[in-house]
Amino acid sequence: MQFLSFLEASPTGLVVVTFILGLLIGSFSNVVIFRLPKMMEREWRSECKVILELPAGEDEPALTLSTPASTCPKCQHKIRWFENIPVVSWLALRGKCSSCSQKISARYPIIELSAAIIAAVAATHFGYGAWLGAVLVAGWILLILALIDFDTTLLPDQLTVPLMWGGILAATVGISPISLSDSVLGAMAGYLSLWSVYWVFKLITGKEGMGYGDFKLLAALGAWMGWQLLPLVILLSSVVGAVVGLLLMTTGIVKRDEGIPFGPYLAAAGWIALLWGNDIVSTYLGLFKY
Repeated sequence: MQFLSFLEASPTGLVVVTFILGLLIGSFSNVVIFRLPKMMEREWRSECKVILELPAGEDEPALTLSTPASTCPKCQHKIRWFENIPVVSWLALRGKCSSCSQKISARYPIIELSAAIIAAVAATHFGYGAWLGAVLVAGWILLILALIDFDTTLLPDQLTVPLMWGGILAATVGISPISLSDSVLGAMAGYLSLWSVYWVFKLITGKEGMGYGDFKLLAALGAWMGWQLLPLVILLSSVVGAVVGLLLMTTGIVKRDEGIPFGPYLAAAGWIALLWGNDIVSTYLGLFKY
């Protein structure tokens, strides 16, 4: 209790503690981003074999978020605890495996720092309280979703659906700044808006412009911020997505007929709107006052 009292009385201490916690969550996020899609693929293969009545084949080694222990992909050196300290270990090892000197991607410490920055910014913006804890969890899940979608074009139900229900729960127990009715309407409007765009686009072009995971992600964002800020989220994500998409196609990184995941832009726009959405809307409307 004394520690919680300290966090409540010290804004600086709150930011520092949440930053450190963000580093730890960022380290775990790296595991989720890498393993969850592989776990999903294994489950799909297993289900397909059952449906098609194919031989089960040899059992694959267990794969969960905690099993097996993290190892170097080249030499299978087990990562020891002091080699897994967020950011610090990567810097101390100079971005290389301690056993075989295989390069370790800078993406790992970048994700850890990103999770820490998300935490520190939220703590600075909201201050101490239950809503801060809820927003931290939402922000970290959005980071994981954005990167999984970027890597695989998947937005796992294992994350989007709990995120949506978490927003509704926060409104139900009264820690959210929006009402329960606005949260539920936000989830409904978020899903149905992109679902409608999907079908209109498909009927006109015969192609799928986005996946169902995008509908669920926007539904989750609506549950956290209400239906009122959904237009801002859609506008921000669409503009940024269009600009980045054009740059990628212009530079030849992405071909014109190649799909670009929309989830990262939705997640980023949702995080911005969750923190500063009302201020952005108020500033915009203020431009038209005389």
